[in-house]
Parts: sequence; structure tokens; C-alpha cells
Amino acid sequence: MKRLKLLSALVSTELSTVLSTVLSTLLTVCLISLGLLSSASAQPFPDKTIQYIIPFPAAGESDLVARYQAEISARKFKQPMVVINRAGAGGALVWSALNTYPADGTTVVGVNIPHTILQPLQEGIQYKTEDINAIYYYHFTPDALMVSADSPYKTYQEFIAAAKKDPGKMTLAGSAQYSANHMAVERLNKLAGVKITYVPFKGTGDLITALIGMHVDGAMGYLPLAIQQKGKVRTLAIATEKRNPALPDVPTFKELGLNWVDGAYRGVAVPKATPLVLQQKLSDYFAKLNADPETKKKLEDSGFVIVDVPLAKMPAFMKEKIPQAMDDAKNAGMIK
Repeated sequence: MKRLKLLSALVSTELSTVLSTVLSTLLTVCLISLGLLSSASAQPFPDKTIQYIIPFPAAGESDLVARYQAEISARKFKQPMVVINRAGAGGALVWSALNTYPADGTTVVGVNIPHTILQPLQEGIQYKTEDINAIYYYHFTPDALMVSADSPYKTYQEFIAAAKKDPGKMTLAGSAQYSANHMAVERLNKLAGVKITYVPFKGTGDLITALIGMHVDGAMGYLPLAIQQKGKVRTLAIATEKRNPALPDVPTFKELGLNWVDGAYRGVAVPKATPLVLQQKLSDYFAKLNADPETKKKLEDSGFVIVDVPLAKMPAFMKEKIPQAMDDAKNAGMIK
């Protein structure tokens, strides 16, 4: 009888252990699915490094955010990520090669709207908008009209008055042809009734020296650059609904009588041949990086507007943005 009780106890213990293991495994699977495990388990590729290619020079908005994402990825989520700058043709050099990169999920490329919508309209561009397989868009950067802190133009009104006095003589720097900056300059020409010449640079990082040194009359950049270079540049207007706390004395274009709230969206893309399960995995991971409280605060304080466009919402997002960008370009006089 004692032996039977002992055997029963042993079986009960073994059964409890098995059930406990099974339940623990099931719970782990559920937590992974819901994204509720520790930061270490959030790694999409624990034993590999994600190659994050930015198609612009260092020090621009795309580069700065990518490097911060890479730092957070390694420090908080233990996922190695390295940023690689491959500037050329205003981003088109990399975007044209996107679908030739390894499709194993370890290579992601920074992408911008409206750049990837408008650039293919140019003769000689080697990619089409539909070639860009974006998996996540993480922020929006409003347009900003800037001049050097040493510029004689103290206000938007003074700048526009000078442009009207000498049509075609004044210049505004920007990042790339057929980009958000390019479209913004053409919009300014149309809405303000001026003729200012657009001077394209490889990226935001490249135009900073020209702007501060007054090799151009000003720049049509983005709000983060205006905040980052505060003291070295004077911002005359920003394309937001309301004034930014970091630049409380800078008016919005709407305040100045121009119906203008616009800028650029940034995100990441992978080669089309990347398996859907890996695309989803990366989309989820960048969403996790974007939702991190430390990340959000740093970016918002720097002038970035956080957005959350995951893989599942991409078709609807692009369906909205493509005709919008085309209409904006037509209204700005960039295309007929």
C-alpha cells in the first residue's frame, strides 16, 4: 500500500512537472506573439547584425534618426544594427539597387516620401515607385524656411520682398531633386508669387555648411534641422499647424497667409523577395523601437512628428500618399 502511495506521488509529481513545462512553453509563445517578453526576446535576429542603409550623407535627418534607432536597438533590445551611408542621386542610387540587396531580413533601407513618388518622374531614374517595398514609416518632418544667422533677412516678409525685387536671383538649398525640399521651394514660388532658384544637395548634411556660410540665400529644410542648428541659422517659417515649443518666435506658414502644412515621411524598406514573415518581423521591430518612450521623447523634442504605419497599413497609406504627392507637385508647378 505504501509502495502504491509512493508511486502515485511520483507520478503526480512528474505529471505536474510536465504540465508546468507545457504551460510555461505555451505562455512563452503567447508572450512572444503579443510582444510582452523581455527586451532580449524582442530581437528579430539575435545572432545577426541588421545592415541599415541610409541613402544620404551623414548628419541629415534620415542619418541622425537611424543612428539613434541603432543605438536604442543595441542598448535596450540587444539587437545589433549598423548604419551605412551610401549617398548619391538624392537617394536614387540606393533605391535603384534596393531589390538587389540580400532578401534575408538583415538588410533594410531608409526611404522617404515624397521622394520615392516624385523621383521616378525624372528621366534617367532607374527605379519606379512600386519597386520600393516599404514595411514601416516612423515619422514626419515639417518643412522649414531658414537663412544663416548672419543673413540680412530677419523675417519671412523681408526675404520675400528681396525675392520679388530680383526674380530668379535668390537661391534656396535643399536635399535632392524631386524631393520634399524641391517641392516646397516650388510651392513657395507659387504661393508667395516669387521666383527663387532651387539648389539641390546630396542630403541635408551636405547643405548645412552652404547655408551657414551664406553660399546660398537660404535653405528649404525641415524643422529638426532648424532646431538642431538654432543659433547658427534663423528660421523664418515652418509648415506646421501651430508653432513649435522649441522655436516659439517662429511663425507658421499658415499664420503668414499660406495654406501650407507639409514635409517628408521617413521609414524603412526591404527587398521585395524578402519572405513575408521576415517583413512582418522587421515591421513589428521598428514599431517597437518607435514606441519606446525614450525614443519618442527624444525625437519629438527634436522636431520630428511620430507616426505609426506598419506593414498591414502600407497599401492604404500609399494609396493616399501617391495621388496626394502628385497633386501637390502639379499645384507647385513641378509637373504638368
